[in-house]
Amino acid sequence: MGQSIRERADTIGTFRYISVFLMETLARWVPTTQELEVKVLFGRHVWDFAQHADALGRRTHELRAALHYTLPPTKPYLHVLDTVSALEGSADRVAAVYDALIPELASRYERYLEETDRMLDEPSVRIIERNLADFPRLSRERLEFVAEAPALPPGDPKLAARIRTEAAGIASFVAVRAAQSPAASAVAG
Repeated sequence: MGQSIRERADTIGTFRYISVFLMETLARWVPTTQELEVKVLFGRHVWDFAQHADALGRRTHELRAALHYTLPPTKPYLHVLDTVSALEGSADRVAAVYDALIPELASRYERYLEETDRMLDEPSVRIIERNLADFPRLSRERLEFVAEAPALPPGDPKLAARIRTEAAGIASFVAVRAAQSPAASAVAG
């Protein structure tokens, strides 16, 4: 990958932003979700994304950024997140998170793992691998909880595909900070 420490911090900070977004969005949806099973599903996974965000945030500090450094993604990717955040129906919310955002985030994690120097960036690799290991369980729990909510109204069957396609079409989701000049680095250090 050949990324500098600063670029790795920006990427990890962006992954943290997305984890915080998922945590906060699910938490915000809990009180406005009618189906108890979906409320419980969202509530359980708020904790998972909080754990992901915390681990990523601690890693940013190790990469010479602030503790819990969080970097918003590029504007096109923010647009995708805003689209998901604005959803109102439970079925659409479930589909957008579990069929679009989580698989799309998993793809970005996997790409990061493929491109990074696993020896030089081992702590990031371990954190990302742990986060990835949670995703099959989240999907399994989604199927279990939604199966218990037979009255869940149908959502838009094409919504998740549209969101995932739009997100996947955004090659660069990290809004990398400009490099500091040597003079600015000396003042900051």
